[in-house]
Amino acid sequence: MKAKPNVLRLPGLIDVHVHFRDPGQTHKEDFSTGTKAALAGGYTVVLDMPNNKVPITNLQLLKEKQKRANSKALCDVGFHFGSLGNNLGEFKKVYKKVTGLKLYLNQTTGGFIIDVPAMTRIYKAWHALTKTKPILLHAEEDVMGEVTKVLRLVKHPTHICHVSSQAELEPIIRAKKRGLPITCGVSPHHLFLTKADVKKLGSFGLMKPSLKTKRDQQFLWRNFKYIDVIESDHAPHTIKEKNSGTPPYGVPGIETTLPLLLQAVHDKQLTLEEVIEKCYTSPKKIFHLPTQKNTYVEVLNIEYRISNIDLKTKCKWSPFNGWKVRGKVVKVVLRGKTILRNGKILTNRVSGPII
Repeated sequence: MKAKPNVLRLPGLIDVHVHFRDPGQTHKEDFSTGTKAALAGGYTVVLDMPNNKVPITNLQLLKEKQKRANSKALCDVGFHFGSLGNNLGEFKKVYKKVTGLKLYLNQTTGGFIIDVPAMTRIYKAWHALTKTKPILLHAEEDVMGEVTKVLRLVKHPTHICHVSSQAELEPIIRAKKRGLPITCGVSPHHLFLTKADVKKLGSFGLMKPSLKTKRDQQFLWRNFKYIDVIESDHAPHTIKEKNSGTPPYGVPGIETTLPLLLQAVHDKQLTLEEVIEKCYTSPKKIFHLPTQKNTYVEVLNIEYRISNIDLKTKCKWSPFNGWKVRGKVVKVVLRGKTILRNGKILTNRVSGPII
């Protein structure tokens, strides 16, 4: 979709998986800096995860979070709700106000984790209220077999986040072929980095799921057709925290996702149509998101290097610092109003939660 010579016009992209840390850890990121980073990356919709410092597991906490986004966000923000299996009564209060329900089946930031019996109870309670809003799972390879067992019992739309390995993707492919209602996403760091990169990156290459082998990465690319969504899993931490004796897991990514993908298009690893499908069309369909009218992104098709100093995320670093990429976002129009031009944000207030 060309707008003018050397400029690509794309729909406003959708990132279904971000951690903007607001409220609770706004020294890492907040809704203002996070949505500025989103716009700089070509995204006009982001869906924020519930594992805040105080997890978003009841209506009051959700309302407080939405209020903060309403006062700060520069693009549209949706919210996933969280559960440990002990808040099923809250589901009926919030299911119309959120974009999905997120469950953690492995240890990750915040210790927000459940077991399989709790997952079954949660599935049944959520499915009784909504047949369409998906359940999102942080489910690494050691629990994928249990996930498919639950999904066969309660056939609710399920999205597996940040698939990182052959052992995670293979059971998803089998479940898809059986007709189970399952989708999955992959994050750019698992497409473009491997565990070998941790030697150079050190703690700045630590995330959950971890970086995997070259063989795993190649399996993701070979089976790209089974991946529904590219999701940044934007998970910022400060440089000081990453350099500490106990560095937290997670890396930022919302500003670098599109240029990495456009470089892959240039290298003929994928097509522009696949980028649009996995960063706009499929996310919009899976999460039942409203259309943003008169909204688009213009990307200058030039080569440049990712630089920490240019990033709008509060943490000001990227594991892809110094990488040569293609495609610089030069204009973002949201509902007919230009809100970014040549790297500069032109407004302090445009939007807020989409729900």
